[in-house]
Amino acid sequence: MGDDKFQNKYRISSARLQTWDYASNGAYFITICTKNRVHYFGKIENEKMILSNVGVITDLLWYEIKNHAKNVELGQFVVMPNHLHGILILNNNDNGGNIGNVGKKRFQNQGKNSLSSIVGSYKSAITKHCNRLEFEFDWQYRFHDHIIRNTQSFQKIQNYIANNPKNWKNDKFYGNE
Repeated sequence: MGDDKFQNKYRISSARLQTWDYASNGAYFITICTKNRVHYFGKIENEKMILSNVGVITDLLWYEIKNHAKNVELGQFVVMPNHLHGILILNNNDNGGNIGNVGKKRFQNQGKNSLSSIVGSYKSAITKHCNRLEFEFDWQYRFHDHIIRNTQSFQKIQNYIANNPKNWKNDKFYGNE
């Protein structure tokens, strides 16, 4: 873990690619899981996702992202029983994907339209609505991202997301029924 400390406390190193500016133009495949992979979002029946109340909120608020974050397009998206997959496309600036030594800056100021700030706001909005309605719910602390680098990869990921409910029994998140 090294001696990296923030406010004199050890912290978990970032799961983000340290040489990438996550506010840069690009398409990002994200996966967000519920805490302990509990099936808060609903269940799969006949290869189709049947959303719970929490799942409906999660689904609806995804489409609100573009109303709260600037220069964001939404790609394919699916809510599964204990996780969700989606593609966020950022178009913040004219200089494409910034590769460089930017990882150290991210703890100081993530920016209002970075991938982390968008996902954090989305997760927070769902949590607030669930708390207000007294629905039991909790997120896993982090989220997974993959920078989509070409059209072939983009298409493959779009298809993976669209077919996720049909392939639920083979999904690595399948357990915890």
